[in-house]
Amino acid sequence: MLYSAATSLITQVRKPSKLRVWAKRLQDRKGFKKAAVAASRKLAVVMMCIWRDGTDFEPEKELIT
Repeated sequence: MLYSAATSLITQVRKPSKLRVWAKRLQDRKGFKKAAVAASRKLAVVMMCIWRDGTDFEPEKELIT
């Protein structure tokens, strides 16, 4: 599911976000599949942090890399 979400983020989403820009740059360097796996892992980390802290997602907030 996370891989599918990352694939959609890279290919379908047009709204600019820091995660999408990061994934697109990674795609240019390493290829689509590696970028999608890396983006899905980053999504998992963000979701885990949100779950653990009990906070809301704020897309404007800086991503931890």
